[in-house]
Amino acid sequence: MYATKLASVMAAALLLSEVAGYAADAGHGLDLAKRWCASCHLVSPDQKRASADVPPFATIVQSPDFDAKRLAYFLLEPHPKMPQMALSRSAADDIAAYIQTLRK
Repeated sequence: MYATKLASVMAAALLLSEVAGYAADAGHGLDLAKRWCASCHLVSPDQKRASADVPPFATIVQSPDFDAKRLAYFLLEPHPKMPQMALSRSAADDIAAYIQTLRK
C-alpha cells in the first residue's frame, strides 16, 4: 500500500516538474536565433537574407511532426551542416519556443 502511494506521488511530482520545467523564453530564443542562426536561416519575418540551402524557421515549424522539445534536443547535438554552438539546455529550449511562436 505504501509503495503504491509513494509511486503515485513520485509520478505526479515528475509530471508537474516536466510541465513547470519547460517554461522556455521565446523572446530570449529570438535573440539567440538572431545571434546563432540568422547567418544561415531566415529566423524572423523582418530578416531579408539567408542561405538558400536551409529552411526558414517558419517552414520548420509548419512540419507536421514539429515538436519543440525534440527540436531543443536536436539543437544540443552536433550536426555536420550546423556550426558547433555549445548551447545550454535552456538556450535550446528558448530557441525551440521561439520557433514554435511562428506556427500559423
